[in-house]
Order: sequence, then C-alpha cells, then structure tokens
Amino acid sequence: MIKVLIVEDDPMVAEFNKRYLKEMNGFVLSGITHNVKDAREFLNREQVNLILLDVYMPGGTGLELLHYVREQKMAVDVILITAAGDSEKIQTALRLGAVDYLIKPFEFERFRQALMKYQDKYAFFNQKEVLNQEDLDHRILDSGQRTSEELSLDLPKGLTSSTLQNIIHMIKAKEGSLFSTDEIAESTYISRVSVRKYLKYLTQLGVLEESLTYGIGRPVYFYSLKKDKLSQVNMFL
Repeated sequence: MIKVLIVEDDPMVAEFNKRYLKEMNGFVLSGITHNVKDAREFLNREQVNLILLDVYMPGGTGLELLHYVREQKMAVDVILITAAGDSEKIQTALRLGAVDYLIKPFEFERFRQALMKYQDKYAFFNQKEVLNQEDLDHRILDSGQRTSEELSLDLPKGLTSSTLQNIIHMIKAKEGSLFSTDEIAESTYISRVSVRKYLKYLTQLGVLEESLTYGIGRPVYFYSLKKDKLSQVNMFL
C-alpha cells in the first residue's frame, strides 16, 4: 500500500482529498496536517511514500516543505494540489521533483489519473533494479506520448465517429457562443456522461476551450469552439 500524507490548510479541501483518496485502490491515508510545521514533525516520525501538498498555508509554504524534504533526502514523492497556477511556482515545484501538479479546482478524474500514474511508476521501480531505455521512455519519462495530431488518428475506446459528428454538428450550431455539457446533451438526446467524454476528448485535442464557472450548487464547465482547430477531427466528419 502507498502511504499518503495530505498537507492542506483548508479543512474542507482536505476532506475532499481524503474522500477522493478513499476511492483509489492501493493507497492508504497516513495522516492529515494543516501547516508546514506539523507536516515536518509528521514526516520525521512516520514513513510516507507520497505527499498531497498545498502551496499556500499559514506559517510556511508547500514549496518550503518540498525544499525541506529534498534537503533531508527523504524517500518521499510529492504531488502538488493547489490554487497556485503561476508558472514560477510550477517550475520551482517541478525542479524540486514534484511528480505532478493539480491546479484547483479539478475533477476527480484528473486526481485519479495523477494517482494511477504515480502508482504505476511506484510499482515499476519496486519491481526492477535495472532499467533500459525503453523502460524509461515508455514507463517513466513519457517520451512515447503521442501528439494531438497522432491522438486524432483514432478515437478513444467507447467513442464513435457517428456520435462525434452529431455532437460537433450541435457545437457548430452554437455559432461561437459558450455552451455546457447539459446543453449539448439536451440537444442531441445523448446522456450527459457520454457527452462529457466527447467534450473532454475535443478539449484534449485543442478543438474546444474549457472554462469553469461557479454559481449556486456544483461548478459548471463551459466550452467554446476553436474553429481553426477543427481540422484535428476532419477525418471523422
């Protein structure tokens, strides 16, 4: 089991991260701390494999804790989960060895992807003592990742070209205005869950631009069409 420490000053966010973590097999929560001082004390007495770390906290930042972890040569990995989206802080975190960086607010799927990717690398390193170039490229360094042009050559599992055509037709009908998952689902009579998958795919290709709006109740994602990127899916239209 991968032992996880959550370091987050907002109790509500910490609780959400805790709930998300419970949904993941192979992970166990070792503890929750709300500031750098308590996190350092926890790390000095408990063995932890992974820290889910916020940046902005009273009495010290998450980046300072990450510096401390590296200075002490602790065998622990860090995923930043924070509202800090400026490039300087992201670069600093990556240079200090953060394995991933999630910008709040985020969906469970992005959280799941981060932990699954980490779990895969964690298991891989614990199975092999010597790695070859292919191991590094495809399992560790992600050098084998495909570009958006390559991704567009085939649809992800579960997506069909006919449904994609239908959804893109409705998106074009919006004539450049913002739209939500619910609006496309109502117009196409396709389930919201299915529509969400297609919109995520189109966002990944750069055909759509995604934005998050807060209102009453749950946050709502809105999308806008980038017409100059439609060539990414022309083969399916």
